[in-house]
Amino acid sequence: MRIPHSFLAAAALLAGGWALPHAPAAAQQARKGTILISQAWSRATAPRAQVGAGFLTIRNTDARPDRLLSASSPRAAKVEIHTMSMDGGVMRMRPLPDGLEIPARSVATLAPGGNHLMLIGLKAPLKQGDLVPATLRFARAGTIQVQLAVAAPGAPAPSGSGGHQ
Repeated sequence: MRIPHSFLAAAALLAGGWALPHAPAAAQQARKGTILISQAWSRATAPRAQVGAGFLTIRNTDARPDRLLSASSPRAAKVEIHTMSMDGGVMRMRPLPDGLEIPARSVATLAPGGNHLMLIGLKAPLKQGDLVPATLRFARAGTIQVQLAVAAPGAPAPSGSGGHQ
């Protein structure tokens, strides 16, 4: 009997206890009015890390725009809304003090390499499998509670989130 090499390679990985980074499990959805939050996730941090990031998808089904004004989490001293952009060939990250507009009838994706939540002053490392509670405050929709599902360090964005790796 001949066993395919790919099967042997996969078996060796599993037997050795090695694991490839996995995309986070599908987190719950949260809705308030015309705002739907989905695919809320984060990545595990190093044991002494002071910062982490949060990613999610925001769908606005209203005919009017809304704005994500701020966020908070009991797992961090503060949460800021950040963006990343290229400046002279250097990737720069900066806070968005006025928040993030969610245009009417559109989807905004907070993903690695783009807009994201920055958890500053972590009270404990984010561990794979944790659920990190966060409160999002919108100009029109008000507050929405979400849970960021913590994936492995370096995990890719969930499929369909539009995020970068």
